[in-house]
Amino acid sequence: MEKLKDLLLKVQKGELSVEEAMKFLRDLPYEDLGFAKLDHHRALRRGVPEVIFCQGKTPKQVVRITERMMQKGTNIMGTRASLEIFEEVEKAIPEAVYYPEARIFAVIKEPVPKNKGLIAVVSAGTSDIPVAEEAAVTAELFGNNVERLYDVGVAGIHRLFMNMEVIKRAQVIIVVAGMEGALASVVAGLVDKPVIAVPTSVGYGANFSGLSALLTMLNSCAGGLTVVNIDNGFGAGFAAHQINKLGGQVE
Repeated sequence: MEKLKDLLLKVQKGELSVEEAMKFLRDLPYEDLGFAKLDHHRALRRGVPEVIFCQGKTPKQVVRITERMMQKGTNIMGTRASLEIFEEVEKAIPEAVYYPEARIFAVIKEPVPKNKGLIAVVSAGTSDIPVAEEAAVTAELFGNNVERLYDVGVAGIHRLFMNMEVIKRAQVIIVVAGMEGALASVVAGLVDKPVIAVPTSVGYGANFSGLSALLTMLNSCAGGLTVVNIDNGFGAGFAAHQINKLGGQVE
């Protein structure tokens, strides 16, 4: 909405022609690149711009999308981005930043409002960290304070109990776990804050690539536990951001 106000002001001042303004407005709902239709309207609807899911796209396609979003002056975030894809993006946009564990790249053009509350990201094991980092980096890029607590799964539950101060400070908690996925139920049974569970595909054969953890979390007896899809750290980070921003922003 602020961008629209700025646009109208520029037209009134003669800094922008009516034709140029019409061209901008024509692409505002979405821009058709042939292989992709960029949703430039998403920030107005949802508070954050469209995020590029890089998996399955070619480096050339990701670069083209990133360049078009850059021209609109929006912040850019790409998830499931391989190093190969990032290296191509970096050639076109040197200010792009890569988070290798999370497989995320970002270009921050506009200041991001900071939310007051804390989001805690908890992983059961070290093997769950890539998914946990996807959640943590997503939440941070959306303007949230994040604390990480990794490798505190039920196989050594004392590790969790000895670090409960981190969890108790949080307004929202993301719990990432593979194998049987029990950690989410344990954490949800100890706190009065929203808990978002992320099952991971970490585990042996009967884990069924994360299905066992997903079913455990969906069948949790801890009331109020919310579950996202297998390995969906981005979805958890986004959901935690939406909850946390209800607590207000830093002045």
